[in-house]
Amino acid sequence: MIFLRLSVISIGLILIWQVVVYLTGSPPYILPGPLPVAKALIAKWETLWFHAWITIAEIVAGLVIGSLLGAASALIMMASRSLKRWLLPVFVISQAVPVFALAPLLVLWLGYGMGSKITMAVLIIFFPVTAAFYDGLRRTEPEWLELGRVMNASPSAILYHVRIPAALPAFASGLRVATAVAPIGAIVGEWVGSSAGLGFYMLHANARMQTDLMFAALALLVTVALILYFLVDWMMKKIVYWQIEE
Repeated sequence: MIFLRLSVISIGLILIWQVVVYLTGSPPYILPGPLPVAKALIAKWETLWFHAWITIAEIVAGLVIGSLLGAASALIMMASRSLKRWLLPVFVISQAVPVFALAPLLVLWLGYGMGSKITMAVLIIFFPVTAAFYDGLRRTEPEWLELGRVMNASPSAILYHVRIPAALPAFASGLRVATAVAPIGAIVGEWVGSSAGLGFYMLHANARMQTDLMFAALALLVTVALILYFLVDWMMKKIVYWQIEE
């Protein structure tokens, strides 16, 4: 059913796109139509797919590392209130500084390779995961916690058997948000400085006024982002199988 909805939405957006091109009469170097973009995508498929794999690797690595750091940070704050008082301001400051401002510094420090792009993705990803998971941990039903204490469960057992399972739906929500924004860090990093990736390819296509190739790369990026999102969504539904879907 989801594929049918996506197909209908995609066809609708393409039709709107074509209508806008027709009504505005925009030249191809400003706004190419869907057909020239499709031709460019087919003609440069191997090159686009090579750059797409670089971007996918950066996004997935950033997502894995950022999610693990986010989950660990939430558990640390839950386990120690004193550490929470020190860590929470650091997390907020890390999000208050625009990632666009950090990108040049990360490229300077970590180089033009994948390291700076993965770090960018991690900076964007870990905070939604941390905030959602921590909120889920501290909002565990009091009755469940009281039941654990009545059964003489240790604090670590309560955390492992009660709080974490209860917080998994919130963690899943944070991970879905993180997956949706993960491409931002990788693409921004590639724009600032890189030698490969869809962001790098879009930047060079823009410099050569090859707008059709820019749109082709953007379409491929959107497709990759959607696939990653629905894959993570499917995995979370399998893991948090007891959550009721409305």
